[in-house]
Amino acid sequence: MRVLVTGSSGHLGEALVRTLRDSGHEVVGLDILDLPFTTHVGSITNRAWVRRCMDGVQVVFHTAALHKPHVAIHRRQDFVDTNITGTLNLLEEAVTAGVGSFVFTSTTSVFGDALVPAPGDSAVWVTEDLTPIPKNIYGVTKAAAEDLCQLFHRNHGLAGIVLRTSRFFPEEDDDKAMRDAYADDNLKVNEYLFRRVDIADVVDAHLLAAQHASELGFRRYIISATTPFIPGDMQDLRANAPLTVRQVVPDYEAEYNRRGWKMHPSIDRVYVNDWARRELGWQPLYDFQFVVDRLKVGQDIRSPLARLIGSKGYHAETLAQGPYPVK
Repeated sequence: MRVLVTGSSGHLGEALVRTLRDSGHEVVGLDILDLPFTTHVGSITNRAWVRRCMDGVQVVFHTAALHKPHVAIHRRQDFVDTNITGTLNLLEEAVTAGVGSFVFTSTTSVFGDALVPAPGDSAVWVTEDLTPIPKNIYGVTKAAAEDLCQLFHRNHGLAGIVLRTSRFFPEEDDDKAMRDAYADDNLKVNEYLFRRVDIADVVDAHLLAAQHASELGFRRYIISATTPFIPGDMQDLRANAPLTVRQVVPDYEAEYNRRGWKMHPSIDRVYVNDWARRELGWQPLYDFQFVVDRLKVGQDIRSPLARLIGSKGYHAETLAQGPYPVK
Protein backbone atom coordinates (compact mmCIF):
# COMPACT_ATOMS: atom_id res chain seq x y z
CA MET A 1 0.00 0.00 0.00
CA ARG A 2 1.21 3.52 -0.84
CA VAL A 3 1.07 5.74 2.25
CA LEU A 4 1.86 9.45 2.62
CA VAL A 5 3.34 10.77 5.88
CA THR A 6 3.78 14.50 6.38
CA GLY A 7 6.37 15.72 8.85
CA SER A 8 8.46 12.63 8.11
CA SER A 9 11.61 14.18 9.60
CA GLY A 10 9.90 14.86 12.94
CA HIS A 11 9.46 12.63 15.98
CA LEU A 12 6.14 11.03 15.07
CA GLY A 13 6.63 11.24 11.32
CA GLU A 14 9.87 9.27 11.50
CA ALA A 15 8.28 6.75 13.87
CA LEU A 16 5.43 6.19 11.42
CA VAL A 17 7.73 5.89 8.40
CA ARG A 18 9.95 3.37 10.19
CA THR A 19 6.97 1.27 11.28
CA LEU A 20 5.17 1.40 7.93
CA ARG A 21 8.29 0.49 5.99
CA ASP A 22 8.95 -2.43 8.32
CA SER A 23 5.42 -3.63 7.52
CA GLY A 24 6.14 -3.57 3.79
CA HIS A 25 4.31 -0.39 2.80
CA GLU A 26 5.57 2.10 0.24
CA VAL A 27 5.94 5.38 2.11
CA VAL A 28 5.98 8.88 0.66
CA GLY A 29 7.61 11.06 3.33
CA LEU A 30 7.04 14.84 3.13
CA ASP A 31 9.01 17.39 5.11
CA ILE A 32 10.85 20.68 4.74
CA LEU A 33 13.97 18.98 6.16
CA ASP A 34 15.99 16.63 3.97
CA LEU A 35 16.59 13.79 6.44
CA PRO A 36 16.77 10.01 5.91
CA PHE A 37 13.05 9.24 6.34
CA THR A 38 11.91 12.02 3.98
CA THR A 39 11.53 11.16 0.30
CA HIS A 40 10.03 14.48 -0.90
CA VAL A 41 11.43 17.78 0.39
CA GLY A 42 9.07 20.74 0.27
CA SER A 43 6.25 22.56 2.02
CA ILE A 44 2.63 21.45 2.38
CA THR A 45 1.72 25.10 1.77
CA ASN A 46 2.63 24.46 -1.90
CA ARG A 47 -0.57 23.03 -3.37
CA ALA A 48 0.97 21.92 -6.69
CA TRP A 49 3.76 20.07 -4.90
CA VAL A 50 1.26 18.35 -2.60
CA ARG A 51 -0.71 17.26 -5.67
CA ARG A 52 2.34 15.59 -7.19
CA CYS A 53 3.17 13.83 -3.94
CA MET A 54 -0.38 12.50 -3.56
CA ASP A 55 -0.33 10.40 -6.73
CA GLY A 56 -1.39 6.81 -6.00
CA VAL A 57 -1.64 7.37 -2.23
CA GLN A 58 -4.28 5.39 -0.34
CA VAL A 59 -3.73 6.60 3.24
CA VAL A 60 -2.50 9.95 4.58
CA PHE A 61 -0.96 10.45 8.01
CA HIS A 62 -0.71 14.21 8.53
CA THR A 63 1.71 14.95 11.38
CA ALA A 64 3.42 18.09 10.02
CA ALA A 65 2.78 21.31 11.93
CA LEU A 66 4.20 24.31 13.66
CA HIS A 67 4.02 23.47 17.37
CA LYS A 68 3.70 25.21 20.72
CA PRO A 69 7.50 25.70 21.03
CA HIS A 70 7.37 27.76 17.83
CA VAL A 71 4.83 30.30 19.12
CA ALA A 72 7.33 32.84 20.44
CA ILE A 73 9.55 32.89 17.35
CA HIS A 74 7.10 32.50 14.44
CA ARG A 75 4.45 34.84 13.12
CA ARG A 76 0.82 33.94 13.64
CA GLN A 77 0.51 33.96 9.86
CA ASP A 78 3.13 31.18 9.70
CA PHE A 79 0.87 29.04 11.88
CA VAL A 80 -2.13 29.79 9.66
CA ASP A 81 -0.14 28.97 6.52
CA THR A 82 1.24 25.65 7.77
CA ASN A 83 -1.41 24.33 10.13
CA ILE A 84 -4.55 25.48 8.30
CA THR A 85 -3.67 26.13 4.66
CA GLY A 86 -1.30 23.17 4.58
CA THR A 87 -4.01 20.89 5.96
CA LEU A 88 -6.53 22.26 3.47
CA ASN A 89 -4.15 21.54 0.59
CA LEU A 90 -3.69 17.96 1.77
CA LEU A 91 -7.43 17.39 2.23
CA GLU A 92 -8.35 18.80 -1.18
CA GLU A 93 -5.67 16.80 -2.96
CA ALA A 94 -6.55 13.68 -0.97
CA VAL A 95 -10.14 13.91 -2.23
CA THR A 96 -8.96 14.43 -5.81
CA ALA A 97 -6.59 11.44 -5.54
CA GLY A 98 -9.26 9.17 -4.08
CA VAL A 99 -7.49 8.64 -0.75
CA GLY A 100 -9.37 6.22 1.49
CA SER A 101 -8.28 7.34 4.97
CA PHE A 102 -6.94 10.61 6.35
CA VAL A 103 -5.46 10.56 9.87
CA PHE A 104 -4.72 13.96 11.37
CA THR A 105 -2.38 14.36 14.34
CA SER A 106 -3.83 17.03 16.57
CA THR A 107 -3.01 17.89 20.16
CA THR A 108 -4.56 18.10 23.61
CA SER A 109 -3.39 21.73 23.51
CA VAL A 110 -6.60 22.53 21.61
CA PHE A 111 -8.41 22.35 24.97
CA GLY A 112 -6.42 25.35 26.20
CA ASP A 113 -8.11 27.25 28.99
CA ALA A 114 -10.72 24.50 29.40
CA LEU A 115 -7.95 22.56 31.18
CA VAL A 116 -7.57 25.15 33.94
CA PRO A 117 -9.93 24.61 36.90
CA ALA A 118 -11.05 27.55 39.00
CA PRO A 119 -9.49 27.93 42.46
CA GLY A 120 -10.97 25.30 44.74
CA ASP A 121 -12.46 23.24 41.91
CA SER A 122 -11.54 19.64 41.25
CA ALA A 123 -9.12 18.57 38.53
CA VAL A 124 -10.62 18.48 35.03
CA TRP A 125 -11.64 15.05 33.71
CA VAL A 126 -10.77 15.59 30.06
CA THR A 127 -12.78 13.61 27.52
CA GLU A 128 -13.74 14.32 23.93
CA ASP A 129 -16.91 15.98 25.28
CA LEU A 130 -14.93 18.88 26.74
CA THR A 131 -15.30 22.01 24.59
CA PRO A 132 -11.89 23.39 23.52
CA ILE A 133 -10.96 26.97 24.45
CA PRO A 134 -7.62 27.47 22.64
CA LYS A 135 -5.27 29.88 24.37
CA ASN A 136 -2.68 30.54 21.64
CA ILE A 137 -2.30 30.51 17.86
CA TYR A 138 -1.08 26.92 17.96
CA GLY A 139 -4.27 25.69 19.60
CA VAL A 140 -6.47 27.85 17.37
CA THR A 141 -4.92 26.58 14.14
CA LYS A 142 -4.96 22.93 15.20
CA ALA A 143 -8.62 23.21 16.19
CA ALA A 144 -9.41 24.81 12.83
CA ALA A 145 -7.58 22.02 11.02
CA GLU A 146 -9.64 19.47 12.93
CA ASP A 147 -12.79 21.18 11.73
CA LEU A 148 -11.52 21.08 8.15
CA CYS A 149 -11.16 17.30 8.47
CA GLN A 150 -14.75 17.10 9.67
CA LEU A 151 -15.91 19.33 6.81
CA PHE A 152 -14.24 17.13 4.21
CA HIS A 153 -15.88 14.06 5.67
CA ARG A 154 -19.27 15.79 5.66
CA ASN A 155 -19.04 17.28 2.16
CA HIS A 156 -16.75 14.85 0.34
CA GLY A 157 -17.02 11.56 2.24
CA LEU A 158 -13.32 11.50 3.14
CA ALA A 159 -12.89 9.21 6.14
CA GLY A 160 -10.98 11.27 8.71
CA ILE A 161 -9.76 10.50 12.20
CA VAL A 162 -8.37 13.23 14.46
CA LEU A 163 -5.98 12.09 17.19
CA ARG A 164 -5.45 14.60 19.98
CA THR A 165 -2.11 13.41 21.32
CA SER A 166 -0.68 14.36 24.67
CA ARG A 167 3.06 14.85 25.31
CA PHE A 168 5.45 12.34 23.78
CA PHE A 169 8.47 14.55 23.03
CA PRO A 170 11.68 13.54 24.82
CA GLU A 171 13.05 17.07 25.17
CA GLU A 172 13.01 19.01 28.43
CA ASP A 173 9.81 20.66 29.62
CA ASP A 174 8.88 24.04 28.14
CA ASP A 175 8.20 25.49 31.60
CA LYS A 176 11.36 26.73 33.33
CA ALA A 177 9.74 26.45 36.76
CA MET A 178 9.04 22.75 36.13
CA ARG A 179 12.55 22.17 34.79
CA ASP A 180 13.97 23.76 37.93
CA ALA A 181 11.68 21.85 40.31
CA TYR A 182 11.99 18.29 38.97
CA ALA A 183 14.57 15.98 37.46
CA ASP A 184 13.63 15.40 33.83
CA ASP A 185 12.80 11.68 34.18
CA ASN A 186 10.89 12.39 37.38
CA LEU A 187 8.72 14.93 35.62
CA LYS A 188 8.04 12.67 32.64
CA VAL A 189 7.07 9.70 34.80
CA ASN A 190 4.68 11.91 36.80
CA GLU A 191 3.05 12.95 33.54
CA TYR A 192 2.08 9.36 32.67
CA LEU A 193 -0.62 9.81 35.30
CA PHE A 194 -2.37 12.55 33.40
CA ARG A 195 -0.76 13.96 30.21
CA ARG A 196 1.99 11.83 28.59
CA VAL A 197 2.10 8.94 26.15
CA ASP A 198 4.92 6.90 24.64
CA ILE A 199 5.50 7.37 20.92
CA ALA A 200 5.16 3.61 20.28
CA ASP A 201 1.60 3.77 21.64
CA VAL A 202 0.95 6.88 19.52
CA VAL A 203 2.05 5.03 16.38
CA ASP A 204 -0.24 2.11 17.23
CA ALA A 205 -3.16 4.54 17.60
CA HIS A 206 -2.44 6.06 14.18
CA LEU A 207 -2.28 2.68 12.47
CA LEU A 208 -5.56 1.61 14.07
CA ALA A 209 -7.16 4.92 13.10
CA ALA A 210 -6.25 4.34 9.46
CA GLN A 211 -7.54 0.76 9.66
CA HIS A 212 -10.93 1.75 11.10
CA ALA A 213 -11.44 5.13 9.42
CA SER A 214 -13.74 3.89 6.66
CA GLU A 215 -16.17 2.31 9.13
CA LEU A 216 -16.05 5.20 11.60
CA GLY A 217 -16.28 8.08 9.10
CA PHE A 218 -15.12 10.93 11.28
CA ARG A 219 -14.01 10.82 14.92
CA ARG A 220 -11.88 12.75 17.38
CA TYR A 221 -9.92 10.80 20.00
CA ILE A 222 -7.67 11.66 22.93
CA ILE A 223 -4.42 9.71 22.74
CA SER A 224 -2.73 9.62 26.12
CA ALA A 225 -1.51 6.96 28.55
CA THR A 226 -4.29 5.18 30.43
CA THR A 227 -4.82 6.96 33.73
CA PRO A 228 -5.30 4.97 36.95
CA PHE A 229 -7.83 7.52 38.21
CA ILE A 230 -11.62 7.68 38.03
CA PRO A 231 -13.81 10.80 38.00
CA GLY A 232 -14.37 10.48 41.75
CA ASP A 233 -10.67 11.07 42.36
CA MET A 234 -10.59 14.52 40.80
CA GLN A 235 -11.23 16.59 43.92
CA ASP A 236 -8.62 14.73 45.94
CA LEU A 237 -6.15 14.81 43.06
CA ARG A 238 -6.32 18.59 42.96
CA ALA A 239 -6.01 18.91 46.74
CA ASN A 240 -3.38 16.25 47.47
CA ALA A 241 -1.93 14.41 44.48
CA PRO A 242 0.70 12.32 46.38
CA LEU A 243 -1.93 10.80 48.67
CA THR A 244 -4.33 10.15 45.78
CA VAL A 245 -1.62 8.49 43.69
CA ARG A 246 -0.60 6.32 46.66
CA GLN A 247 -4.15 4.99 46.85
CA VAL A 248 -4.16 3.76 43.24
CA VAL A 249 -0.47 2.89 42.71
CA PRO A 250 0.80 2.20 46.23
CA ASP A 251 4.22 0.89 45.23
CA TYR A 252 5.32 4.09 43.46
CA GLU A 253 6.33 5.87 46.66
CA ALA A 254 9.15 3.53 47.67
CA GLU A 255 10.75 3.80 44.22
CA TYR A 256 10.40 7.58 44.25
CA ASN A 257 11.99 7.75 47.69
CA ARG A 258 14.87 5.56 46.53
CA ARG A 259 15.55 7.96 43.66
CA GLY A 260 14.95 11.18 45.56
CA TRP A 261 11.97 11.98 43.31
CA LYS A 262 8.74 13.72 44.19
CA MET A 263 5.15 13.68 43.02
CA HIS A 264 3.35 16.83 41.92
CA PRO A 265 1.60 18.32 44.98
CA SER A 266 -1.49 18.97 42.83
CA ILE A 267 -2.65 17.76 39.42
CA ASP A 268 -5.16 19.94 37.60
CA ARG A 269 -6.30 17.72 34.68
CA VAL A 270 -6.45 14.11 33.54
CA TYR A 271 -6.63 13.08 29.89
CA VAL A 272 -8.97 10.14 29.37
CA ASN A 273 -8.41 7.69 26.50
CA ASP A 274 -11.54 5.53 26.95
CA TRP A 275 -13.06 6.30 23.52
CA ALA A 276 -9.90 5.44 21.60
CA ARG A 277 -9.47 2.17 23.48
CA ARG A 278 -13.11 1.21 22.99
CA GLU A 279 -13.69 2.27 19.36
CA LEU A 280 -10.22 1.71 17.87
CA GLY A 281 -9.30 -1.32 19.95
CA TRP A 282 -6.20 0.59 21.05
CA GLN A 283 -4.22 -1.01 23.87
CA PRO A 284 -1.50 1.40 25.06
CA LEU A 285 1.23 -0.33 27.04
CA TYR A 286 3.08 2.55 28.66
CA ASP A 287 1.17 3.85 31.68
CA PHE A 288 2.30 5.02 35.13
CA GLN A 289 2.32 1.56 36.71
CA PHE A 290 4.22 0.10 33.75
CA VAL A 291 6.98 2.71 33.86
CA VAL A 292 7.27 2.47 37.67
CA ASP A 293 7.71 -1.29 37.30
CA ARG A 294 10.49 -0.68 34.77
CA LEU A 295 12.18 1.78 37.11
CA LYS A 296 12.18 -0.78 39.91
CA VAL A 297 14.22 -3.24 37.82
CA GLY A 298 16.50 -0.61 36.31
CA GLN A 299 15.01 -0.62 32.81
CA ASP A 300 14.63 2.35 30.46
CA ILE A 301 11.17 3.86 30.74
CA ARG A 302 11.06 4.54 26.99
CA SER A 303 9.92 2.14 24.30
CA PRO A 304 12.55 0.78 21.89
CA LEU A 305 11.02 3.01 19.20
CA ALA A 306 11.35 6.12 21.38
CA ARG A 307 14.98 5.27 22.10
CA LEU A 308 15.66 4.69 18.41
CA ILE A 309 14.28 8.09 17.36
CA GLY A 310 15.78 10.05 20.24
CA SER A 311 15.62 13.83 20.60
CA LYS A 312 15.19 16.16 17.65
CA GLY A 313 14.47 19.55 19.15
CA TYR A 314 12.33 22.25 17.57
CA HIS A 315 14.81 25.05 16.86
CA ALA A 316 17.94 25.20 14.74
CA GLU A 317 19.51 27.81 17.02
CA THR A 318 20.32 27.91 20.75
CA LEU A 319 17.89 30.14 22.59
CA ALA A 320 18.67 32.21 25.66
CA GLN A 321 15.19 31.58 27.12
CA GLY A 322 15.74 27.81 27.34
CA PRO A 323 14.78 24.98 24.98
CA TYR A 324 11.25 26.21 24.28
CA PRO A 325 10.38 29.89 24.55
CA VAL A 326 6.61 29.99 24.99
CA LYS A 327 4.32 33.00 25.05
